[in-house]
Amino acid sequence: MLTTYLCSRFLRVCKDLLNQVPYDKKELKVPLPSQLILMRHGQSEWNKRNLFTGWVDIPLSWEGVKEAIKAGERIADIPIDVIYISSLVRAQMTAMIAMSEHRGGKVPLITHPKETKLEEWGKIHNPKAAEATIPVIEAWELNERMYGELQGLNKQETTDKYGKDQVQIWRRSYDTPPPEGECLADTANRAIPYFQENIVTHLASGQNVFISAHGNSLRAIIMHLDGLSKEEVLKLELATGEPIIYQYEGGAFSKVDG
Repeated sequence: MLTTYLCSRFLRVCKDLLNQVPYDKKELKVPLPSQLILMRHGQSEWNKRNLFTGWVDIPLSWEGVKEAIKAGERIADIPIDVIYISSLVRAQMTAMIAMSEHRGGKVPLITHPKETKLEEWGKIHNPKAAEATIPVIEAWELNERMYGELQGLNKQETTDKYGKDQVQIWRRSYDTPPPEGECLADTANRAIPYFQENIVTHLASGQNVFISAHGNSLRAIIMHLDGLSKEEVLKLELATGEPIIYQYEGGAFSKVDG
């Protein structure tokens, strides 16, 4: 009897306290950190053939398609508010295939700002349909490093011709470009400012962002996020079709393990 009385009395006190302290349920919600998903495109046909690709617009191989599907399964339950892609088809294919596995119920919508007919004639007149889309923004600043006169050459044949050391300098040096091409520093000088000026804005407002891009443009961004030195970034290898996830909170980035 005493136990029953005490329990009843405790519940009554709790109820009285709750009635005395009005609250808004929304105010009790703790905002979650924004998430940034970085993904190098799946294997391309020229990756498969061991050719320097750079800005040559080559599609995914079948293996690359499968990598994109698998990557999509891994990020299927992460809410995504906006997608950024490079202007090269292998990154675009990777993003769209990965999103075909997403369970958020929204459809990627490739935007075409300043392209008069596409922007005007692609207008959505159904508000519900518009709300069920995820804007996809194309940015050439996220393109792969331009390999200049190496583009289209076989990597092994180029090594045989110029020597392993020279090709390694062209491929992995931070500030020595291949003939008529870009070095990693050049790629960083376009990718990092674009990231800071455009993509961080979404993260700061609480949105989750998915970027589908390339080995070198993403290496440059990761160099910025992780505070890597010029020497450290040269050792950074990114696998094709592998999501890398960061949290953004309080103006700082932290990598999510696994």
